[in-house]
Amino acid sequence: MHKKLAVALLFFAALFCTSCLTCERKEYIVKLTGPASGTLTIRYINIFSNCIDSLGEYNVDYDELIRMWLRGKKIEKDFPEVSKLKKRLYEENGQLCGEVTLQFKILRQVYLEKNGTNAPILFSLESLKDDGEILLRTNGSYDETGHGTITWMSDTKELRFTTQIAKPDSLRTAYTLVDMWRKDKSPKK
Repeated sequence: MHKKLAVALLFFAALFCTSCLTCERKEYIVKLTGPASGTLTIRYINIFSNCIDSLGEYNVDYDELIRMWLRGKKIEKDFPEVSKLKKRLYEENGQLCGEVTLQFKILRQVYLEKNGTNAPILFSLESLKDDGEILLRTNGSYDETGHGTITWMSDTKELRFTTQIAKPDSLRTAYTLVDMWRKDKSPKK
């Protein structure tokens, strides 16, 4: 009986503790260049693997980062109507970070709303693509009631907000990917 229970617990632990590519926080910066057009930059701060049981899972997460995010079409699927998409990985403060910059012609392409020339600019946190993003700060005003909407005055030219995704914990289940990226970037011998 105890052996069956132990096997069942291991199965559920493996099911719920699979490797997970995530980041600590995301910074969103929208610069309006026209009444409804501009650029959106999303910065992924401290990209890491969460809940790793083996080196193989760590490698799978790094491969997913390169294959699906950097070279793949994940961002393009999240923002299908934008143009001039640029993606990059970089190291900052000893952490692996990513950045996406894209251009849009209408606010709706980046999930913003504005209902008239002098109307405020709105963004609903429900439109975020990552589950569990929690607003940390914004240069707009935030209404937690209803749909969790950020509002900016109609004449605001730079819209900013930062969200928290995951916190690396002290239980040694979070592993930075910066060492693999450094190794990938180093000249091959």
